[in-house]
Amino acid sequence: MKKTGFFRSIHVKMVLIFALLITLLLQIIGAYFVRQLEATLLENFQTSIRERVDLLAYYVGEEMTKERNPNEDPTLEEAVYHLLRDFNQTADIAQVRVIEGSTLKIIGTSDPFNQGIVGQRTTDKFIWRVIATSDTNGDDETLIDPQTGNRVWILVRPVMADGEVIGAIHLTARKENVYTQMKSINSIFATGTVMSFGITAILTILLARTITKPISDMRRHALALSKGNFSRNVKVYGDDEIGQLAHSFNILTRKLQEAQATTEGERRKLSSVLSFMTDGVISTDRRGRVILINEQALDMLNVSRETSLSKPINELLGIEDEYSFEDLLEQTNSIILDYGKESKPYFLRANFSVIQKDSGFINGLIVVLHDITEQEKVDMERREFVANVSHELRTPLTTMRSYLEALTDGGAWQDPEIAPKFLKVTQNETERMIRLVNDLLQLSKMDTKDYTLNSEWVNLVEFYNRIIDRFELTKAQDVSFERKLLNYPVYVEIDTDKITQVLDNIISNALKYSPEGGKIIFSMTQGIGKIVISVSDQGVGIPKDKIEKIFERFYRVDKARTRKLGGTGLGLAIAKEMVEAHGGKIWAESTEGHGTTIFFTLPYNPSYEDDWE
Repeated sequence: MKKTGFFRSIHVKMVLIFALLITLLLQIIGAYFVRQLEATLLENFQTSIRERVDLLAYYVGEEMTKERNPNEDPTLEEAVYHLLRDFNQTADIAQVRVIEGSTLKIIGTSDPFNQGIVGQRTTDKFIWRVIATSDTNGDDETLIDPQTGNRVWILVRPVMADGEVIGAIHLTARKENVYTQMKSINSIFATGTVMSFGITAILTILLARTITKPISDMRRHALALSKGNFSRNVKVYGDDEIGQLAHSFNILTRKLQEAQATTEGERRKLSSVLSFMTDGVISTDRRGRVILINEQALDMLNVSRETSLSKPINELLGIEDEYSFEDLLEQTNSIILDYGKESKPYFLRANFSVIQKDSGFINGLIVVLHDITEQEKVDMERREFVANVSHELRTPLTTMRSYLEALTDGGAWQDPEIAPKFLKVTQNETERMIRLVNDLLQLSKMDTKDYTLNSEWVNLVEFYNRIIDRFELTKAQDVSFERKLLNYPVYVEIDTDKITQVLDNIISNALKYSPEGGKIIFSMTQGIGKIVISVSDQGVGIPKDKIEKIFERFYRVDKARTRKLGGTGLGLAIAKEMVEAHGGKIWAESTEGHGTTIFFTLPYNPSYEDDWE
């Protein structure tokens, strides 16, 4: 592709256009400032006069309340005239009058040629209103002088003494002077604006001719492409950016033609895949109405295609009372749909995926339906099994404990020293077994959240060490222990029985799957607002696709070996429930053939440790 010349570059042309637009913008800004200048001049005009009148009102009030000596002091009219004589020295003030409040007589005027009105009673409505209402702010109004036709500003300000209105000052100002200045400024800006408009219009027309024609051709070509016509090409007028764009348009046409053929092939493949999928698939538009549904979904929902299409997805799934379409867009977890009857359970799991563009615009929603009826039935059977076995075992274990207590207390064994100790150990193990059975019952209760924690503050480092010591003394295989615990006390509030059971389950699993000569690593680290505890072994590990399932009830990675070692498939499920009951999280990391690490966290707030110091 050839390089464009400097003067033929569309970039240069656009710069020129923007330069003209900026010139026009400056004119608009100038006009804006003219208006602001007008407002400022008027405000300064009025503010300046108000300040002078307020000062005059003060001095007039002093003269009006002053006690006069007829032989030495001038009369009130003479004193007021003396104050007003130098007041009318500016071109903005036409006349100032002083009116006595009780009689409404004019006692002074600044116009030396109009002194005849002194002593006359005024009939001005502004003066009457200010004095009658005792308005301390005064009154003002802009009027047209009937003699000259110019705008004048009338200002009436009260004369105050001891908080009362004793008179008024009536001022007439020549406001037309401000507008005369503004007319001159507006004339200058108007001339510049007209010139800018004219020059901008001419240059814009000339420059537009070199741009609009090829763009119009490309527009017609784009319309033809939208109708599926890929046979025509755009005419290339030059080597500038627009010419290169036209050339790219022609390349795009060929690419679109190829892409259309590829898309059509992929559409047929997708249609075939959707037809033979075992899962139900539903697609919606951006308003949540169904636009695609495969046969499996129709069968799962027991609906027809005619009634499904264009129907809102939440109504089709029967969840319109619980979820709106906006709720489904934010749904990250799957939803279990119960369509079963009392005699025939039927469950579907609905997974939702948002169809979203790179820009963030949502085009719709994809719903995948899985039939999980059998899985739900198995889970219910397992839960019933746990409850039934727990109830069945609790009675004989309690009876065993009673007999052992009787043997221990009765001294029926021959050896009075060893026999009681042996029976005591047996009794303790029986108690532990009863706690395990109670944990099975508790696991059943956890489904309904019907349980409580007996929490207490403990030093977690010391607590963890005691549990490790117990396992280290009783382990049967050749496995070494390595501790990587914190070297300072950490106090947390936990149910010691529950966390003991969590650690027992995790460490027991680590011992079961550790090879002879292996090593188990016990670690503890402090995070933000939590303590992280982990147990690592060097066993066979867990496959990547199964690691998320090990916390499910009755799930066993190696069923044959687990049963041989006496596992029930409940240990990690119980651990998960108990850790989450404490407000923590539990997870696993594993590399197949290199061992597994179980992590869990407990909430920790260092500020509470001040109570233990």
